[in-house]
Amino acid sequence: MATDLAPFVGTVGGGFLIGLITGYAIKKVIKLAAVIVGLFFAALAYLQYQRILNVDWHKVQAVSLNGIDWVTDALTNVSSTMDASHTGTLPNIGIPLVSSVSAGFVLGMIRG
Repeated sequence: MATDLAPFVGTVGGGFLIGLITGYAIKKVIKLAAVIVGLFFAALAYLQYQRILNVDWHKVQAVSLNGIDWVTDALTNVSSTMDASHTGTLPNIGIPLVSSVSAGFVLGMIRG
């Protein structure tokens, strides 16, 4: 009986660990990117305040909205490609693996 559970426990535990590490790393990268972007915009605002630069904030907003749309489209495309190409890959361990990865990812995002 214990040998029957070993692959299942390995799949769930491994999936949880991978999800945990992935969530933690993604949250750290997002925090670092937010700090860098925030410092960049603060530097632009300071340079405009000192009258060294003249920043067209409407243009900055338009460019950032286009960038956000591009990222959204890219993530949607990647998501649909992954869903279409991986149907039925591991049908016997799909649900435990996905659920454990999801739980690990959420915990990694919370703890990161």
